[in-house]
Formats: sequence, C-alpha cells, structure tokens
Amino acid sequence: MITSFSTLTPLARAAVPEHSTRFDAGLLLWEETMPGGGHWSGLLRRGNTLRLTDLHGGANVSALFYNFEERNERYNMPDTLKAQHTAFLTKGHVCYSDMGRILCSIPEDTCGWHDTICGISDAEMVKQRFGVARYQEHRNAMFRNAEDGFLVELGKWGMGRRDLVANVNFFSKAAAGPEGELSFETAHRREGQYIDLRFEMNVLVVLSACQHPLDPATSYDPKPVRLSCWRSGTAGRDDVCRLHSAENARGFINTERYFL
Repeated sequence: MITSFSTLTPLARAAVPEHSTRFDAGLLLWEETMPGGGHWSGLLRRGNTLRLTDLHGGANVSALFYNFEERNERYNMPDTLKAQHTAFLTKGHVCYSDMGRILCSIPEDTCGWHDTICGISDAEMVKQRFGVARYQEHRNAMFRNAEDGFLVELGKWGMGRRDLVANVNFFSKAAAGPEGELSFETAHRREGQYIDLRFEMNVLVVLSACQHPLDPATSYDPKPVRLSCWRSGTAGRDDVCRLHSAENARGFINTERYFL
C-alpha cells in the first residue's frame, strides 16, 4: 500500500474502531483521518476495501480513480451511470473505467446517495463564497479547494490538469427538480455514515475532503473523514454488485480476464 498524505500517522493494525463492522480486526491494514479540506492519494490493490466514514456529519469526499499500471485508463462517469441505469451511486453499484472494466465496487453503504454529476470546487468559487485565508497568515487553517488538492496529489504521480475528469462526490446528494434544477440536500448527511469501496483492480485513488460546490453553507467548514483499509478479497459469484445487473456481470468478467 502506497499513501501520500500531509499528516500521515503510524499504521493502525491492532484495533478496529466502533464504527467499523463486518471485517476482522486482523485484516485491517491501516487507518487514517483525513482532515476537512485535506487531500490524499494512494494505491489501493485488487482485493482491498477502503471504508470512508463521515465522522461528524456534513462531509464531502471528492474522488478520482485510475488504473495504477496504465493511468490513461480512468473512471468514466457516463459509462458508470448508463450501464447501471442510475444518476447516483450506492450499494450494489460499481465504478467503471473507460475500458469497460470495474475499478471498484460498493458492497456496503449506509448513506444511500453519492453525487456523480456536480464536479468540484475551485479557488475562485471558494473566494467568492467564503473569502480568502492564505497559508502565510492562517497556516493549516487556510481555505482550500478540491481542484488544487487534486492537482497537488496528481503531481506526485507524474500527472496533471489534463488528467482531471468527472469525479464522484461521496456523502453528497444533489437531486434534480421538475425543471432540471439541482438542489443540495443537507439533511442527507449524518454522523457515522460510511461507504465501502472494494477494489477490483490496482487503482490510484485521489481524494479531497473539501465542501461540495452546491453546499449552501455560508462559512468555510469542511468535515474530516476516516479512511480504513483492509484485506477483503474481490467480488464472489453471488456478490450484490455482480448481481445488480447484466451489465455489471459482464463488467466483472472483463475485469477478471485482465488479471488472468
């Protein structure tokens, strides 16, 4: 496991926290807390699961996914949505690459709706909504945005702006109204919610814990998220994600042949 994070702490192997369920403590590989506004990147290997937990309620985790061995293959939002006949992600869904393979799947989710269409914040958006707090004066309390966080993490892997694609926003719900307008549902996010991302390929994961671009909050207040990784194995024959649709069944076959 390779990680890149500004406040990396020693690996936590001994104890599984109260919020962690359905996996053996002996399988836990590492655990970290990503502070609000922070960013993270790392390699998640095939057969490992990453749990994202909203520690206080109100979190947003923007995510990008890339095939670690061939990074021109990456998460494809249109294929992910049309193959599963959905506009959002939850339990039973998967994230497709632009090669029709499954980067990761979602075997467990207590949130129920994760935004796929609203994108990320940038520096100008944060400035207009919350003002400016620079590192020179505010140090770690500086105001961050997801675009810059993504670019910092991508740069560590020899990637850059051209590698920015449509992302997933975990824990955030943006629903369309009768006229096509999008509304952000603040009551959707609650303390202790989690989503499990089980990796079906070796995937470079890039995360940002900045606020959602539609979040109506009037102050800069991004929330922390816990990251917990353990050995889980990949999807079995009777897995909820494989059985979700005929398209997913074919996607798993396509992915498994890649590793023969």
